[in-house]
Amino acid sequence: MAIPTLPTFTAGEILTSDVMNDVSTLGNYQGLFWIKSQTIGNAVSSVTVTGAFSSDFDHYKIIVQVNSIAAGGPYMTLQLGSTTTGYYWGAPVVNYAAATASAISTNNGSSWNRLGPGGTTGMAGVYDVLNPFLSENTIITGTYADAATAGSAGVGSGYLNNTTSYTALTVGVTSSTMTGGTIRVYGYRNSL
Repeated sequence: MAIPTLPTFTAGEILTSDVMNDVSTLGNYQGLFWIKSQTIGNAVSSVTVTGAFSSDFDHYKIIVQVNSIAAGGPYMTLQLGSTTTGYYWGAPVVNYAAATASAISTNNGSSWNRLGPGGTTGMAGVYDVLNPFLSENTIITGTYADAATAGSAGVGSGYLNNTTSYTALTVGVTSSTMTGGTIRVYGYRNSL
């Protein structure tokens, strides 16, 4: 089955009601909407994405790809708005080389600060964030993989212990600095 795509139009083109109805119908089948992308600069410890959350969507997907870290060993962090307390996170972790399991967690932290390790080759993570704009607890789930032969991978989840409505998020590292990469934010369509 071919993936449906929205058509593009040129200036001066006459659009009939049939064409516009087709576009409207097709738009109803798009479940994940791109909201914005934020480029990660050179040697920065954090990047804030404003206008990430709104009343348009209840749930979001955040994809983070960092090209390089100045010194290996930091963890990715994620903070909502300016809130610096009440973050909870837990994840089982498996080391590639040793095939050993361990666990990482955040208990009432200043951010979700153990969202996956990074190294000089960078770091990446994919996270679903539920309810950040709603006046409810915000839930986070996600996966990450350390791009190093002695690295590790994990899947975790957690929540933010408040009912504040947020519009912005900040991605950072627990130590060192990041260079290059992109933070992408998508919204899940609420209904057809």
